[in-house]
Amino acid sequence: MAPVTHATGRGGRRRALLLVGVLGIIAAGCAAAPGRHAGAHNPSPLQSTSRTTAGDHTTTTAIAEPKLTPSTTTATTAAPAEPKTTTVTATPAASTTTTTTTPRDTALPPPSAGFVAGHVTAVGDSVMLDYQTPLEADIPGVDVEAAVSEQWAAGEEELTQLKAEGRLGAEVIVALGTNGPITATDFSDMMTVLQGASRVVFVNIHVDRPWQDPNNAVLAQGAANYPVVLIADWASLAAAHPEWFGPDGTHLAIDGPGAQALASLITTTLSSG
Repeated sequence: MAPVTHATGRGGRRRALLLVGVLGIIAAGCAAAPGRHAGAHNPSPLQSTSRTTAGDHTTTTAIAEPKLTPSTTTATTAAPAEPKTTTVTATPAASTTTTTTTPRDTALPPPSAGFVAGHVTAVGDSVMLDYQTPLEADIPGVDVEAAVSEQWAAGEEELTQLKAEGRLGAEVIVALGTNGPITATDFSDMMTVLQGASRVVFVNIHVDRPWQDPNNAVLAQGAANYPVVLIADWASLAAAHPEWFGPDGTHLAIDGPGAQALASLITTTLSSG
């Protein structure tokens, strides 16, 4: 009976030791996971947990969940600047009315028989041919009677014929004296033909000849005796513009600046009073 008892006793101790070991393992397991009993939260999906077992030691390496700090970016968008509005108020330009006075616009004494009222006749020499076109433009309807080398006496005869035919204008332009000397008697004879005209304009001369100044003096003195007579002072204007003339110093470039200036001078003189 003793051997049986001994065997049974050793078996009992083995069972007792085995029970103690099991209880120890259970206790160790409970100590290793206290978080479950403390209500710890489960690892987030971003956590990484690795466990290494070496013998009876277990090493747990936990990578802490990175804190997500929300990045708050305040974008300040500058409001678009208001477009500048420029208001331009147009000031109406002053209305400029240019009135061209023609001989027929000027109050003139009525002409005598043999003259055509409202009509202009011009008689001259070759210089008049240089400015004929501008003169016709400035004085619409003017009758230009000019010829190369025209002398004073020839012009007087021509005007006499026009008057006899009833074709002489009540306003007369005389541009003679370039081709030779004239006297006070010549002037008087011309005015005898033109007696009764509403207006007469004599154009003084610019010519490189000894009779230039004496002829201009005759014209100026004669004009002073007749209220209807005016002088277009071409001599003074021409002397200030030598560039207007050709080699002879007398003739102008046809329809050139000098020709236009002379036509304008005559027109202005005819319209003045």
